[in-house]
Amino acid sequence: MAARFSPYISFPGNAADAFPYYRDLFGGRLEVMTYAQFPSMEGFPFTSPPEAVAHATMESPSITLTGGDGMGDGLPPLRSDVYSFLLSFDTTEEATGFIDKVTSTGGEVAMPFEMAPWGDHYGQVRDRFGIRWDVNVPGTGG
Repeated sequence: MAARFSPYISFPGNAADAFPYYRDLFGGRLEVMTYAQFPSMEGFPFTSPPEAVAHATMESPSITLTGGDGMGDGLPPLRSDVYSFLLSFDTTEEATGFIDKVTSTGGEVAMPFEMAPWGDHYGQVRDRFGIRWDVNVPGTGG
């Protein structure tokens, strides 16, 4: 069985801002469809704002993210420590560049990027939408 993993994120009404941000962060191609672009909403179990993002796909050589605007009341916050996305880089320079890009666009360091006890460089950064990215460079320790 060949499967491909792609995280799907339900944003609290700001997917139209989030997906261009991720395209700028990772590069690649972005497709966004709003509910206004649907041919018909007949049969849907909810009524959505026409400008809400029904589905978006951001595809780059290193990552594919999918998602849209979550519907309904009581959606859980995106900012959480019960999940994160792990990014592995080839060099500490690439990893530091990613961290700098996230923090310079409204994100924050959640854990300093430094040598970990298991021999990798590791750290955590949270982007301005609340998503935590775990940043790793394997085998950089002595």
